[in-house]
Amino acid sequence: MTNPTVAGIRAAIAPVLEHLKATAAGRELRRELPYAEIKELAQARVLWLRIPPIDGGAGATARELFEVVIDIARADSNVAQALRSSFLTTIRAAGLAEPDARARLVERVLAGHVFAGTTNERGVASGAVSTRLRRRGGEFIVSGTKYYSTGGLYANWFTGTATDDDGEVVSFTVPTDREGVECVDDFDAIGQRMTASGSTRLTDVRVTADEIDRPDRGRRNPFASAAQLYLAAVEAGLAGAVLDDAVWFASERARAIKHSSATSAVDDPYVRHAVGEISACGHAARAAVLLAAETLDAAWTPGYDRHALAAAAVTVAEAQFIAVESALRCAELLFDVGGGGATDREHNFDRHWRNARTIANHNPRSWKAGVIGGYRLTGEEPPTTGLF
Repeated sequence: MTNPTVAGIRAAIAPVLEHLKATAAGRELRRELPYAEIKELAQARVLWLRIPPIDGGAGATARELFEVVIDIARADSNVAQALRSSFLTTIRAAGLAEPDARARLVERVLAGHVFAGTTNERGVASGAVSTRLRRRGGEFIVSGTKYYSTGGLYANWFTGTATDDDGEVVSFTVPTDREGVECVDDFDAIGQRMTASGSTRLTDVRVTADEIDRPDRGRRNPFASAAQLYLAAVEAGLAGAVLDDAVWFASERARAIKHSSATSAVDDPYVRHAVGEISACGHAARAAVLLAAETLDAAWTPGYDRHALAAAAVTVAEAQFIAVESALRCAELLFDVGGGGATDREHNFDRHWRNARTIANHNPRSWKAGVIGGYRLTGEEPPTTGLF
């Protein structure tokens, strides 16, 4: 079988994205989780994008990858968010030097598997890990509960963190169908409701030694910025979805207000202004994300120069700030395109603001702006916490 190409994968997923776009509003109203659609995207080999050609993938650049993420988010931001751990797994697999670990991850991706993961827990101090990994004979046992398990209900594999017997925080990856793993549909946020980002309960789950990773902490993770840029890409795609809805509503449903100088909504100067601002903000978000993706491509060179990675992390933070501001603004402006009819529940236009707001709360943009300012003013590098 010949390797897929970026263009070929984009063509294969296009019908799925069209279906997602047409059904997104209704599915959220009815709370229909997109199991079939996510499976179709995986079968269309969308997760093969970043896998290198030598391993059977398409070898996409970071820019090409994030262009596709934006497209998925424009169709349905919930689906794009649900696939975040899966895409990040492929980015990590492409950069692994250890051949056995790389081969295991690549094999799972090429088999069409979907991935989920989180470090988050409720009821503990920020960053603390109460989940425990204990040695039992020749293997390990993990117990605890993780929250915000993005895409958990769709996934074949779950990655989390735990504190081992020595007090060290390690990561582990286990199949979601292993005994003791329970993926719970209890995500209760105002937005991104269809991402299946609930709890993962781990009760005496068996973990083998090769399923445990002991990360090198204190150094900048070369792929942490990609995880943050992914959130910005979802916001940029969401802003594009707002533009699509604004154009449709103005053209098909909206009426010019009584005292307008125009006889149709599309000729109303204020509607034109609103749609124009939505378009400009959305394109600014997209441009910022793709520029940041190019800086990642440049920084992901052999040896991973610390200064290049720090500069890329700052550019990603700038893209996040712009994307969040743009998506929130676009989602608000959508209601200026029409009158009371724009608030009808059937359109579900408010989901755009709720989704944008929920994504934005993952990592407050005020912190991003402060770190950007510190870097520009004094050269202070971003933290190595994984959020930059």
